[in-house]
Amino acid sequence: MSDTRNDCPFCEIVVNEDSDAREIYRDAETIAFFPTEPAILGHTMVIPRRHVPDIWELDENTAARLASTTLAIASAIRDTIKPDGLNVIQSNGAAASQTVMHVHVHVVPRWENDRIGRIWPPESDYSEAQKDVAWEALRGAVRKLKTK
Repeated sequence: MSDTRNDCPFCEIVVNEDSDAREIYRDAETIAFFPTEPAILGHTMVIPRRHVPDIWELDENTAARLASTTLAIASAIRDTIKPDGLNVIQSNGAAASQTVMHVHVHVVPRWENDRIGRIWPPESDYSEAQKDVAWEALRGAVRKLKTK
């Protein structure tokens, strides 16, 4: 896999070809910047410098560095703009609203009654049987991971 892709807007930021990016942090492995259309002021995105399309393609070292930078950005947001709360959102695939196929983490400051509103439905209508089927399947899959 190449480090960057020519058709990826986030890879353009990596190679400093996007003058519109409001970059706030860069190190050897990650970059943090404001999106061009922030959900709210202070909304920051964190990406690996290496092109990785989604979470399923991340290696453990890149994932660890991405998490570390995300924590640092979250602390900086808390210390400087003092939000009431914070969302950390990472989406994969079109069904999950990923529009740029370069793994990224949204760090979104939140205030009571801000324009974003709720991001989760207040309740679900899944039966206990449906929940049990999903629980058993995932629990079994994770147990297999532990034995590898």
